[in-house]
Amino acid sequence: MRVVIAEDNALLREGMVLLLTSAGHEVVAVASSGPEVLPALLEHRPDAAVLDVRMPPGFRDEGLRAALAARREIPGLPVLVLSQYVEETYAAELLADGAGGLGYLLKDRVGRVEEFLDALDRVVAGGTALDPEVVKELMTRRRDDPVDSLTPREREVLHLMAEGRDNATIAHTLVVSERAVSKHIGNVFAKLGLPPSDSGHRRVLAVLAYLNKGAGKAGKGETTDRR
Repeated sequence: MRVVIAEDNALLREGMVLLLTSAGHEVVAVASSGPEVLPALLEHRPDAAVLDVRMPPGFRDEGLRAALAARREIPGLPVLVLSQYVEETYAAELLADGAGGLGYLLKDRVGRVEEFLDALDRVVAGGTALDPEVVKELMTRRRDDPVDSLTPREREVLHLMAEGRDNATIAHTLVVSERAVSKHIGNVFAKLGLPPSDSGHRRVLAVLAYLNKGAGKAGKGETTDRR
């Protein structure tokens, strides 16, 4: 896998380079500021981009803007965005096109090597990888909508689906059968008014798109300059 990394923190950046290289991947370019990101992505057209949301010179959303611009130029470019905090507005904007190959992780997750590499693999495969804390924030912000009608178990299943987990993983995590998971997923789709689908990550993207509508509304004006 050929990867471009964009991160201004030198220690984290070099750590990811070492981690990915050790896992057998090739880091074809690194960027330490916002203006460097898009040119690097367009030049190398990598298999995946791992980008910090906030980068110099403004430390606002330079990495996210570069990611969105790159996906306009290279449709379907797999992008895994990293953030220090849960930024609802950024997560909503990243997922707005409803396409696959996207991930949003908190930086703490990078230190959990297997989780980080698994998330990157899912994104490259065209799926999604949302940090559990991001999913939790998006779901708990919503009020007075069909999500409230889900049972506690159905909410657990939806949460894991939004992270990009498959039925077998959900079953293992919740210690239930895959048949039970399929039944819960059917109930979730019915209550959310979403058509059931067996087409892999598209079912997850449908749920994410639904959640995203509420996240976008809840997140307006809430972004701060924390880093």
